[in-house]
Amino acid sequence: MASPSLGRRLVACLLNVSEARRKDLVETVAKAALYDTEGARREGTAVLNIFNDHDYNRSVLTIVASIDFIGEAVLSACEKACGLIDMRAHMGVHPCMGAVDLIPIYPLGEEVGVEDCAKAARAVAQGLTERVQGTSAFLFGWADSPLQRGLAQRRKEMGWFQKTPDLQAIRPDMGPQPQKRFGLTGVGASPYVMNCNVTIDTQDIGMGRGIATAIRESTPGGLPGVQVLALPHEGAVEIACNVESVKGSHVTAGEPWPSFSFGGQPYCHAPASLITARVTELAGRQGVHTKGTALVGFTPRECRGLAEFALTQGIAEFWREQRRIRM
Repeated sequence: MASPSLGRRLVACLLNVSEARRKDLVETVAKAALYDTEGARREGTAVLNIFNDHDYNRSVLTIVASIDFIGEAVLSACEKACGLIDMRAHMGVHPCMGAVDLIPIYPLGEEVGVEDCAKAARAVAQGLTERVQGTSAFLFGWADSPLQRGLAQRRKEMGWFQKTPDLQAIRPDMGPQPQKRFGLTGVGASPYVMNCNVTIDTQDIGMGRGIATAIRESTPGGLPGVQVLALPHEGAVEIACNVESVKGSHVTAGEPWPSFSFGGQPYCHAPASLITARVTELAGRQGVHTKGTALVGFTPRECRGLAEFALTQGIAEFWREQRRIRM
């Protein structure tokens, strides 16, 4: 059984790797987080979910552990991914720059502070560039000391949103000039960020971009904490949202936003239902329906609850078991 303090020391890493069409490869990366090279299981670590998107050719692995164990688990997964994924051969509609594209670390418990997460993220960035020669990293959020620039800003600075980023123009925070094989990896820490994607039944990418702009946080009347891209997806357009946790509390249409806390600070996030409703309304004005909403992984509260369950029950490969387990 886990120690009583386990739940308070928990963190999550939503590891983004630039491969989804070879699912066996992605599962091999997940297993590298859980088992050492001898096949022995790592202490206090579980993979809760693997989300594969074929069109994006991108997968998100939800790795959870005590903050004391997260670094080695994530680094081992990254080493495996860098050995198996070659960015020179990568094809997908989602912007990406690295074989391992993103390593965000999020606190799940009260006893995990900002500096704990920042320290862990910086150690992962340094470890990656040392253990996989030729890899490069930029830092964001709490790990980007002292500026603490957000992920969207740092991606823009690195050229992440460009169709073909100029690797020679990039100045990474750690590692050498980015190489075409490995690309560039973003590493950081912040309050929990969900991924919520709403599909609209059109191929009009211009319409999708207009809707994305309307709900983006930076737009007057937009949703706090919501960063958005419109991308072609499976013959339609997906409004792909990064839903950042924001300090304090918010209420929309009389309904309080889902809330949680860490380090004694209250946070909340825009609910998926609200994002879906806004997209549905905006698309409907132009005679277009929505086709569905996908949550990539879990809400912060769900992630913590499932992490505690998986770790106390000793279920390392939780992504395989979750359908048959009744919570």
